Amino acid sequence: MTDIKKLQNGSDIRGIALAGIEGEEVNLNELRAGAIASAYVEWLAHKVNKNPFELKICIGHDSRLSADTLMRGLKKGICIMGSRVWDAGLASTPGMFMANVMPFFDFDGSIMVTASHLPWNRNGLKFFTAQGGLEKEDIELILKKASKIAFVGEWYESENANIMEMYAAQLRQMIGSGLADIGGRLDGMHIVVDAGNGAGGFFVKNVLEPLGADCSGSQFLEPDGRFPNHQPNPENAEAMASICKAVTDNNADLGIIFDTDVDRSAAVGPDGKPIARNEIVALAAALGADDYPGGTVVTDSVTSNELHDFLENKLGLKHFRYRRGYRNVINKAAELSEQGEKAFLAIETSGHAAYSDNYYLDDGAFLAVQIVVAAAKLKKEGKTINALIDGLKAPLESEEVRIRMTSEDFLEVGSKVLEDMEVWVNKIEGLELELPNHEGVRANYELEGAKGWFLLRKSLHDPVMPLNIESDTEGGSARAYELIKTFLGKYEGLELPQ
Repeated sequence: MTDIKKLQNGSDIRGIALAGIEGEEVNLNELRAGAIASAYVEWLAHKVNKNPFELKICIGHDSRLSADTLMRGLKKGICIMGSRVWDAGLASTPGMFMANVMPFFDFDGSIMVTASHLPWNRNGLKFFTAQGGLEKEDIELILKKASKIAFVGEWYESENANIMEMYAAQLRQMIGSGLADIGGRLDGMHIVVDAGNGAGGFFVKNVLEPLGADCSGSQFLEPDGRFPNHQPNPENAEAMASICKAVTDNNADLGIIFDTDVDRSAAVGPDGKPIARNEIVALAAALGADDYPGGTVVTDSVTSNELHDFLENKLGLKHFRYRRGYRNVINKAAELSEQGEKAFLAIETSGHAAYSDNYYLDDGAFLAVQIVVAAAKLKKEGKTINALIDGLKAPLESEEVRIRMTSEDFLEVGSKVLEDMEVWVNKIEGLELELPNHEGVRANYELEGAKGWFLLRKSLHDPVMPLNIESDTEGGSARAYELIKTFLGKYEGLELPQ
């Protein structure tokens, strides 16, 4: 079995939890979950300055088939250290963070068993305290501690915690308060929700319907860790096509789609067109623009030039384009706020959206609530949710090319390629570096009448260099790629797709 330390995936832990796919050996099982939980208790005790016997820890899971096995391991690992454990059952990732800040519960820490949108045989762990999710360095330390534990825990005792019940009540209260001037309810609103057979079904049953919304046509609300209908991922084309069809088939006012553990969401207008990627960034920003005039929106590195123009020139906000990785954008927004900027929103094109007035927590249900409130108000005015992003232009072409790196020293090769590319861009007519830039090499191009931009960067975790290209002209992306290939072709260890 692989080294337990290799289960780290940025600020999360992810691994293969079930057999069944050829060539994929299980590396995250009950015993390893127990060792990791024990290491987390040790880390947490030091973090909050408490004896392990004083700690209260809550754990929950999404709909994955391996959840029960890993939950048993976590309980054993926590109890063997003398700490008390509560079981939240089927839960969302944001709900598990809220377990640490809701006064009624006031847990010292929490663990969510999830691997987001990854295939059915995968699973993972996310960790929280009242200060938010753990950082990459924290996970590294926990796994280092876990690697030294030969876990044999057998006994455990847990109590149940209705985290999601209270969390849903908070979401209902937010909607009621947001709609106070029009009755505080959702009567007359038809909202279709796609939970992707993950943990998001509660949003229909415990949030929208109790407030009077018509949710007929909602789909895949029942938890099923096989994910039989489509990938539970707002970035997935098949998933978005499915929710778009459900909205138009049911003549709904709004569509909402969640990922498996509900820390990401996207929307669909009544026209059946997706509000995702650049559009969901624009919408999330528009929802907060009046409360934070001139405020800053921190995004990941692959947002479009058109979005930048919309944020700065239409909404009057500041756009800080940063790096890929939801923890990166969240941490940068928090840092800017500490420096005096009003960085009210940190958001990735993947749908991770974290508002400053929600603990900088990437919470798909919180974003969905803001969208629902806005859509209900706009309907009273004879408008749709699309009115908030009116004026946002889109590139004609947008694509991502993933360039595999076959060298063992791929990190060094990638750094060299990026260093050389900056020099190359400055020498080529029609190319201009985008500055400031915080990840990889981003350049604007004007080639044979086509305008656009490209970004070459190193993957966060894999031996891959993603190349994003956008163009305002048909065929422009292909012309840009052909030019880029003339530069990349001289490097050994790169596999360039044709």
